[in-house]
Amino acid sequence: MDLLQGGLKLRQLQVFREVLRAGSTRRAATAVGISQPAISQHLKQLETTLGLALFERSANRITPSREAWELLRSVDAAFTSLDRLEATISEIKSEDKPWITIAAPAVFGFITLPKVAGSIRAKTSSSVRLISGSDDQVREYILSGQADLGISRLPLDARLFDWAPIATARNVCIFHPEHRFSARSHIVAKDLIGEAIIDIDPQFSTHQMNINALRFDGIEPDIAIEYDANGHEAGFVSAGLGVSITNEILAREYEAFKVEARPFEPSALYHYVAVWQKGRVFSNVLSASLDALVPAFAFDAGA
Repeated sequence: MDLLQGGLKLRQLQVFREVLRAGSTRRAATAVGISQPAISQHLKQLETTLGLALFERSANRITPSREAWELLRSVDAAFTSLDRLEATISEIKSEDKPWITIAAPAVFGFITLPKVAGSIRAKTSSSVRLISGSDDQVREYILSGQADLGISRLPLDARLFDWAPIATARNVCIFHPEHRFSARSHIVAKDLIGEAIIDIDPQFSTHQMNINALRFDGIEPDIAIEYDANGHEAGFVSAGLGVSITNEILAREYEAFKVEARPFEPSALYHYVAVWQKGRVFSNVLSASLDALVPAFAFDAGA
């Protein structure tokens, strides 16, 4: 099967992928079900077609080059797309009720995702599966085919993903309703002097933006509690253990908690999108799911 005008073969890419995964041509030959010399021939043909040296050869060993590992990422994405295409075709043919899987940070399970799931259930015969994770994990779920749709923040790699805008947010400070900030229309960095701060783990970019904003104004933050996933801060703030800086889209998920929010300056801008794998073929159910997801966030953003 030719995939490109240049003569690139699907079988060549399958063999290439298996060799890098298996770590040797011998194990790849066993996995693919062809001879080891045939594996070597496919690899040489692929290199000739691409005009790239993908392996260094010495005696009976081949070692993948840097270019080979870079190519593998795109090859994996391409095969995942083909897998999803097959799954979509099966869904269209099948009389069984399909599943729709949405990957998102767990915090959106408080308010928005229940609305999305309810809308999908009302409009289709699908069951809904929700899997949670960080932005990076959401992207991996999409690329690996574990999720049909995801909720993430920009930036995204346009070579791997397509997306639709769902919400834009700025920073807010959240605090207990009896806190002195309740009398304020907005909060600035200097207001946090002497305040116990509930902050996300330093590995997150949000931490760096928030802490840098304070230090820019000469304020060394008093970090009372750290958490490792958005949503955890609401409980600590509700218990009166400190204040936290988040963004207004996340803060809207905390309606069930005893917290208030005010705009915080200096602020960053966060762009949330519904994301799916590049080139994904949409079934009727998947289209209906996207149609349910986008307005759910847009409605919340204007609330």
